[in-house]
Amino acid sequence: MSRDHPSRPPEAAAVAEAEAFLAAHPDIAAFDLVLIDLNGIARGKIVRRHELLPIFRAGRHLPGSILGLDVTGEDVEETGLVWSDGDADRRAWPIAGSLVPLPWTSPPRGEVRLALFELDGAPMQADPRHALARQARLLEADGFHPVLAYELEFYLLDRERTADGDFQPLRLPLSGERPEGIQVYGVTELDRLEPFIDAVYRGAEAQGLPVETMISEYAQGQFELTLRHAGALRAADDLAMLKRLIRGLAVRHGMMACFMAKPFAGRAGSGMHVHASLADAAGNNLFADRGEALSPLLKQAVAGLLATMHESMLVFAPHLNSWRRFSAQSYAPTTPTWGTNNRSVAVRIPAGAPSGRHLEQRAAGIDSNPYLVGAAVLAGMRKGILEKADPGPETTAYAETAGDALPPDWRSAIETASRSAFLKDALGERLHHVFLALKRAEYRRFAAEVTALERRLYGEVV
Repeated sequence: MSRDHPSRPPEAAAVAEAEAFLAAHPDIAAFDLVLIDLNGIARGKIVRRHELLPIFRAGRHLPGSILGLDVTGEDVEETGLVWSDGDADRRAWPIAGSLVPLPWTSPPRGEVRLALFELDGAPMQADPRHALARQARLLEADGFHPVLAYELEFYLLDRERTADGDFQPLRLPLSGERPEGIQVYGVTELDRLEPFIDAVYRGAEAQGLPVETMISEYAQGQFELTLRHAGALRAADDLAMLKRLIRGLAVRHGMMACFMAKPFAGRAGSGMHVHASLADAAGNNLFADRGEALSPLLKQAVAGLLATMHESMLVFAPHLNSWRRFSAQSYAPTTPTWGTNNRSVAVRIPAGAPSGRHLEQRAAGIDSNPYLVGAAVLAGMRKGILEKADPGPETTAYAETAGDALPPDWRSAIETASRSAFLKDALGERLHHVFLALKRAEYRRFAAEVTALERRLYGEVV
């Protein structure tokens, strides 16, 4: 078989990567093929060791409908990727640098991440990774090289539910007790979680994930991990891989890793904060301070993010539960504001060395897709830069809700996104159509459900 398939896209991983990996890991007998869908869910299949090299040489057929699935894994015909498309195959190609061991598996398996292409090698436009790649290329064509880093907030929960079927915080492995009180930044909770934390760091090292600080967050059982900055695509890949690492390790430690934006009504929600800057071709930070003042380029990028936030909120808050995260006097922004060293705003300029200055977009929840979030963030920044926009005065105190500056709820966000020329351009027309079809189908599913709360409130009253 030829080592170069005629439709091989230039970004596909080299065959030599697989050959070297197989030589270095003779004990790995199977591999997870993983593609991230529009809901951020990992989908794919497990293949045997002897199948890996042919996949690197010629790709692997996967149905395009894999990108037309809702959160339950059911087809959504309105995406145009199911029966109206004949459930046609596309060709998936390995992503360079994504072939890694899965250190939590026994017997040991490996993982390779995939991107979907048309049979002729053109990017399959409903694949969210291609949307981020396109926005990164547009900035690079303007002389700007995007650098991103994602923060991962999540809950570790007991796998056993309460008598009412509700989630409950984990039992800390070393003490067997559940955390009490908020204990934000508590080191005792981290110490008593040591077996899991050690497994996370060892697993991240084995997979080449640049995982850094772990903290106890603002609720019982809530934690945060940070990732070191990288190029736009690599940063989103790292976030997707880290979620899978944490989920896999949690279940093997008797826990449940929860990436809902708001699993508990009275506790903190979980965000996916995105740190972003732009570099020149030599790697110099173009957002670095100019003397005592912030860089004009940085302020233009901030202005673009604020101007497009209303239209982008469905990307940042894609599910019904996502909208429970936004409330007054919380760490989730409720209005498009910006400020320096202020965690109540939507776009924060963190304190730090002037040479490392960057922005932090705080609207996205951890339940959102990192590729879609990255694409919307980069597109918003680019819009502000091209228009030389002004973000206006910064917010120096708590950022209060400003009327209807953001969509008030999920349904409104769906309709706003459907009308948005900006979002259609940021995601691409086909991806925009598929994403909206999935969100509308998900909304209809919830709208048709009669909840226990409804029965309790209305059953013998109205």
